[in-house]
Amino acid sequence: MSYKEQADVFKNVFKLKYEPMAISFTNEEISSGRYEKTSICKAMKLVSQGESFIIDQNVSTCPGGSQYCGFIEPHTGKKKRSLQNFLTKGEKLTSSIVSFERMRTLTSPPATDLADRIVLCPLDKAEIRPDMILFLCNAEQACRLITLDTYWDGKSPEQQIIGALCHSAIVYTIISGNTNMSVGDWTARSHQGFEADVIFLSVPYERIHNLIAAIPHCSAGDAEVHIPEEFQSD
Repeated sequence: MSYKEQADVFKNVFKLKYEPMAISFTNEEISSGRYEKTSICKAMKLVSQGESFIIDQNVSTCPGGSQYCGFIEPHTGKKKRSLQNFLTKGEKLTSSIVSFERMRTLTSPPATDLADRIVLCPLDKAEIRPDMILFLCNAEQACRLITLDTYWDGKSPEQQIIGALCHSAIVYTIISGNTNMSVGDWTARSHQGFEADVIFLSVPYERIHNLIAAIPHCSAGDAEVHIPEEFQSD
C-alpha cells in the first residue's frame, strides 16, 4: 500500500480534519518542502494543513525544539539557568527548577545528533519512509486509532503526555518506539492556535501496517458489532 493509499484510508475511515503527518529523521538530501526559518510546532500546524517542511539546525528557530530534536546539545551552565528562569518565571509552565528537572529527566532523552534534518509532510506526499505518523485528532478518533493499534497484541503503550510539544508528540515516539497520546504544552498550543479539541497521537511507522490491517476486523475500524442474545438487554 502506497503512502497516499494509507493516507486515504485514515482520512476516509476516521474523517480526519487534519492531514496525517509523515515525520522522518534523515541524513538524505530532500528537495520537496519549505526550507525557511520556523519552529517545529509551527511547522506541525502548517503540515497538518497540507504544507511540507525540511528543518535542520540552520532554520530551526526554537532553542527548545532544536535541543529536543537533536540539532544542538542539551543546555548546561548559564544556558540551562536561563532556561530554568524562563520556564518558571516567564512562561510559568512549572513551579520550580526542581519540577522542571523532573519533567526533563523522567522521560526519554532528546534526539541528540540523531540526524541532519527532519522532514515533515502530509503522509500522501511522503517521498521517503516515515519514522512515525502524527495525527491531530479529537478524542473519539484517538480512541479508535489506539484501539486499532493495540488490536493484535493487546499491549497498552507507555505514555508521555507532558513536556514540550515537539518532545511529547515527536521525539518520545522516535526514541522509545511507543505509540503516544499527548495534549502538548500550553505555550505551543496557544501560540500556534491549535484548536481546543486537538489531541496529538503519534504512531511509529512500523506499527501502521498492522493498525490498518485491523480496520476490517475491529469495531473501532469498520467491522460490524454482533451482540449475542444472552448479552442483549430486555
